[in-house]
Amino acid sequence: MMPAPSDALAIWFVVFPGFELLDVSGPLCAFNLARDFHRTAYDIRTVSVSSGVTIDTIQPPVPRRLDTLVVVGAPDTEMLSQQNDLIALVRMLAPHARRSASVCTGTFVLAAAGLLDGHRVTTHWRHTADIQRRYPSLKVEADRIFIHDGAIWTSAGITAGIDLALAMIEEDFGIENSKAVARELVVYHRRSGGQSQFSTLLDLEPRPGRIRDAIAYIHTHLREPLSVERLADVARISPRQFARQFVVETGETPARAVERLRCDAALPRIENTSESLGQIALHVGFRDLERMRRACLRVYGQPPQALRRRNRNRA
Repeated sequence: MMPAPSDALAIWFVVFPGFELLDVSGPLCAFNLARDFHRTAYDIRTVSVSSGVTIDTIQPPVPRRLDTLVVVGAPDTEMLSQQNDLIALVRMLAPHARRSASVCTGTFVLAAAGLLDGHRVTTHWRHTADIQRRYPSLKVEADRIFIHDGAIWTSAGITAGIDLALAMIEEDFGIENSKAVARELVVYHRRSGGQSQFSTLLDLEPRPGRIRDAIAYIHTHLREPLSVERLADVARISPRQFARQFVVETGETPARAVERLRCDAALPRIENTSESLGQIALHVGFRDLERMRRACLRVYGQPPQALRRRNRNRA
């Protein structure tokens, strides 16, 4: 049964100078649609620690019933960790909220505020190893779209915030409302929180052409040595030009892309089989287990043994 308007669930988005606008607009749009088109009772506010942001914000007193606190992210995680006023605001508001959430690198803010100790969390895959290093008490799951662990919700990068919002709407007002919002947004009803955020580099949509051809070649030759020179030969350009163009189109160096795709191929075997880790390493192209261990630490924030143990505990 829908709550009366007077019982509207207060959802506050916390923003700050330098925040990522898409981290706000995606989930905020989902909650707005739920409120405006499907009669769900949300009272949505955007609050900030200063007036220096580029969207309208308010600084009202904390409502008697703050339901959901959402902290968004920013590209510069160093800057996030040094925003003392922001961290203090989140630390002050969180005890008033039924649940606290982060989108993308907003997880760094929740962690700095001391809200995540011992919790399972995620963030954008580029930053999972960094947050695990900075906050070793966290249980970082680098390959998840979003995670709901008690009163804490965390999501991966940008569009994953929409998945998180749809899951919250489903929890609050049922699956039919979340489906209706997804239809309005023209997105899948929602990807499950357990779905991997590590899609292949082809899904990063480099332009059709030489770099895309090289990525397709990597996929089919993971077990073989894949030097820049070899991939440049596939792309039919010089190694120097290939390396530069690869970074421009994918955001990755060729070496890091090969490493990540090998990890991507190894992960299902690590999690779902009893095959030895050494065999898995050789099967996906790492020359030995130690190389795979270091690669998994960079990509997932955890070594293969921990990834396997975590999956068994979850099962």
